[in-house]
Amino acid sequence: MKTEHNLKKKEITSNQNTSYRNFPMVPRVVFGQGSFNQLGDVLLPKRHNSEAPFIFLIDDFFEGKELVGRIPLLFNDEVIFISAEEEPKTEQVDALVTRIRETFEEPPSGIIGIGGGTLLDLAKAVAILLNNKGKAQDYQGWDLVSKPSLYHVGIPTISGTGAEVSRTTVLLGPEKKLGINSDFTTYDQVILDPDLTNTVPKEQWFYTGMDCFIHCIESLNGTYLNAFSQSYGEKALELCKEVFLEDISVTESRDKLMMASWHGGMSIAYSQVGIAHAMSYGLSYLLGIKHGIGNCLVFQHLEEFYPEGVQLFYRMIEKHKIHLPQGVCANLTQNDFDILVSVALGMEALWENALGKDWKDIMTAERLQEIYQKI
Repeated sequence: MKTEHNLKKKEITSNQNTSYRNFPMVPRVVFGQGSFNQLGDVLLPKRHNSEAPFIFLIDDFFEGKELVGRIPLLFNDEVIFISAEEEPKTEQVDALVTRIRETFEEPPSGIIGIGGGTLLDLAKAVAILLNNKGKAQDYQGWDLVSKPSLYHVGIPTISGTGAEVSRTTVLLGPEKKLGINSDFTTYDQVILDPDLTNTVPKEQWFYTGMDCFIHCIESLNGTYLNAFSQSYGEKALELCKEVFLEDISVTESRDKLMMASWHGGMSIAYSQVGIAHAMSYGLSYLLGIKHGIGNCLVFQHLEEFYPEGVQLFYRMIEKHKIHLPQGVCANLTQNDFDILVSVALGMEALWENALGKDWKDIMTAERLQEIYQKI
């Protein structure tokens, strides 16, 4: 009895004196070459009945390809092919939710996202909106979702975004690019099959891998850093160095980059990203530049803030003979720059992580525009 009393007292004291976030993690994950073949076994216990379908949102790159034939369709399950040429939008989420509600009499048994960050974020957002009222833009922000999402499964076919493990789904809205950050966003199940990444073009492989690398640099150099974030960030950075700077086999590279993406996504659970991501959001919102390449375009000019990281980045670019686009912001008007700056500076948590609580004194609108003008 005495021990039980002490435990209860300790728990109460802890609850009164702490304010730590209780972050969710993906509760179930399968990893391994060929593990995609286990998808049917994973989904079967989650099927409500023959009238409640699984909806598969898949990158249209795979339309007509072998992977689609391996999807374990039953009853009235539906495959929806979606282009990943543009980043996911709030209105796109709303349209998918409306389509699903109007097509099926019963709510789906679950949503499965198969693709890169765009498809993984879309699937997370659709799963949320199918169980919550209103529009996707209503939930852009932090902890605005009130009800649990529909059961959802993430299957990445490219490595680097960390979308498979994060508690956010980043969407382009009518007024801003911002994530639905909530405890209900995280996937219920993830399947990590490195074989699915063997069709990724080299430049896309590099840009998306750099998203992970830059995650690590920004997290490890941020003011929000703690031992939890650091442990994941250091492991992800170590794996990125092996993949992009050492000569390892293709198979080993796929395995390690997939795990780097996982650790990189986890590294910002108790931390945040930084300047490159904030500025990339501006490029995406105004110019439609995809996230991975946007990060690279910005990061090359951030040596003042991340000296060691930028030096490593240049070594990686040289090793893999990557040529970044030039003059992206060369013909922009002052109004364009005002939009870029406004969107970027709106990501306050990212700036505070990068530069501290006095970040507004350090990164003025004029200074930020000067960096954009170099791109």
